[in-house]
Amino acid sequence: MNNSTIADHFELLAKLMDIHGENAFKAKTYSIAAFHIERLEEQLTALDRSSYAGIKGLGASVAAKIIELMDTGKMKALEDLLTDTPPGIIEMLELKGIGPKKIHIIWKEMGLVSVGELEYACIENRLTRYKGFGEKTQVKILESIQFYTQNKGHFLYAQIHEIFPSIQNYLEKIFGADKVWNTGNYYRQLPTLHELEFIIAEKPDTIKQKFQTAYPPELLEETTNSILYKLNNGLRLRVYSVLEQIPQFLFNTSSAPEFSAAFLQRFYPGNFDTTAFESESEIFEKATLPYIPACLRESVSIIDRAERNELPQLIQVSDIKGIVHNHSTWSDGLFTIEEMAKALIDKKMEYLVISDHSKSAAYANGLTEERIVQQQQAIDALNEKLAPFKIYKSIECDILGDGSLDYSNEILATFDLVIASVHSNLYMNETKAMERLMRAIENPYTTILGHLTGRLLLSRNGYPIDHKKIIDACVANHVVIEINANPHRLDLDWSWVAYAMDKGALLSINPDAHTIDGFDDIRYGVIAAQKGGLTPAYNLSSFTLEQFDTFIRERKAAIG
Repeated sequence: MNNSTIADHFELLAKLMDIHGENAFKAKTYSIAAFHIERLEEQLTALDRSSYAGIKGLGASVAAKIIELMDTGKMKALEDLLTDTPPGIIEMLELKGIGPKKIHIIWKEMGLVSVGELEYACIENRLTRYKGFGEKTQVKILESIQFYTQNKGHFLYAQIHEIFPSIQNYLEKIFGADKVWNTGNYYRQLPTLHELEFIIAEKPDTIKQKFQTAYPPELLEETTNSILYKLNNGLRLRVYSVLEQIPQFLFNTSSAPEFSAAFLQRFYPGNFDTTAFESESEIFEKATLPYIPACLRESVSIIDRAERNELPQLIQVSDIKGIVHNHSTWSDGLFTIEEMAKALIDKKMEYLVISDHSKSAAYANGLTEERIVQQQQAIDALNEKLAPFKIYKSIECDILGDGSLDYSNEILATFDLVIASVHSNLYMNETKAMERLMRAIENPYTTILGHLTGRLLLSRNGYPIDHKKIIDACVANHVVIEINANPHRLDLDWSWVAYAMDKGALLSINPDAHTIDGFDDIRYGVIAAQKGGLTPAYNLSSFTLEQFDTFIRERKAAIG
C-alpha cells in the first residue's frame, strides 16, 4: 500500500467526520496527516514502523491507524463512518465546490441523501433558505451536478431533447439529410438513455473520415456495422453504417423485442429481410395496418389494437389548455402568481392552478393557515383583474406519515382542488407506502395524487407500491392521477398509463413548475404520456376552462 493510498484513506476519514459533525479538531488532525503523508519522500512501507509517530504531522494515533491499514487493508474508524453514511452522501464528495461542511447541512438539515435529490432541490430553489447557501452557491452546485452527471454517461430524455437538433443538423450537414435517420431509445421516447443512435447510409470508413475534425469525438468502440463515439458532453453517440434494407434496420432498432418478434411472426414470417420497402411506414402498409409510432412499439397488445383500427390519437402539447400544479413566491417558486398568470396568457392558455406547498414543507416556505387566507384573497383580486383567464386556488398538500393530510378538512374545503403528495420519509416498504397512499386517496378532499412513487430518475427509486391497487382506488374515489412532467420525475410512469385508461382513470399532465420556464416541461410529460398511449379525453389539463370549471364544481358538490 503506497503513501498516496494511505493519504486518501485519512483524507476521506477527515471529510466524513466533518460530514457527520464529529470532533473538528480530530478531523483536522487526519486532514493534516493526509497532507504530510502524500508529500513524504520515502514510502511508509520502507520505513521502520516505530518511526511513524515521530514524522511531522502524524503522531501516535495516526501511526496506529497507518499500521492497522497496512495489516488489514482497512481502518475501523473509517469503515464505521462509511457504514453510517448513505452512498449518495459519499457521492456528493465528487462534486466540485461542495465541501464536507456544506454536505453536512445538505444531509442533516435539508434531509437530502443523493445527488439527484440535491439537483432537484436546486431546481426548486430550496437551498437558498439555508445559511451559507445563497443564490450564487445554488447555481454553482447545480452546474457542478450537471457536469458530474454528464460524465457518468446516463441522461434524462429532456437533456438529450435539448441537444438533439444540433446533433441531427450536424450529421445531416456532413452526410446529407437523405442519409441520416434517428433510431433507438430516443426515437422510442424512453425517459432515460445512455446512447443516442443514428443510422447513416455510408460505409464505416467514410463515416470515420468525416468525424475527423479539428476536435474529433473520442472513439470508444467499433464493430462491423456501428461506431460508438463519446461526445464532449459525455453523451455516447452510436452511428450505424447501413447501406441496404434501411427501413428494416430502423424498425428493428426502434422497437421493443417483444413487439418486433410478434409483429414479424404475424405479418412477415421468414421474409422480412427479403421484402422491399421504401420507408418504415411501408412496413405497416404492406401488413395492411395503420402506422404504429415507435413510442408505442412495446408489446403485442398494440398490434392487436392496430388490427382493430383502434390506435389511440396520441395527446399533443397543443391539447394542453391549462397548467396545473405550480409554485409561486408564496412558497418556493421564483415568480409571483400574477407574473405566472400573465406568462400563460401570452401562451394562449386558459387557466392556471397555483399549488404552493403546505405547512409541513417548512424547507419550501409552506403556507400556514393564515397565509392561505391571504393568498386566496390575492387570487380573488387577480381573477377580477385578469378575467376571462382564471387562477384556481390549490395546494400541494403533504401526505403525512400516517396518510393524513397536512390541514384540517375545514381548511382543505377552501381550495378549488387539492394535490396530495409525499415529500418526507420516502424510504418506505410497500406495506407502509400503500397504507399511507390509500388513506390519502380515501380523503374526500384529495383531488389529484401527485408524483405517485416519489422517484427521481437516475438518482432515486420510487417507494414500492402496488400500482394496480392504487389506480383502482383512485378510480373508486374519483381521484386524478398526476403525470408529473418534470423530466426528473415523469411519474406516473408511462408503462401504467394504458392500465389507468382501461380502468377509466383520469390523468393530468402537470409541470410542477417553480419558474415560468418550468411551464415548458409540459412537453416532457406529453412525450412520456404518448408512450403510454394517452389521449386528450383522459387528461385533466386538456380540459377547456368551461370543462375544468364543471369538473371542479361537480367534484366539490360530491363531497357534500
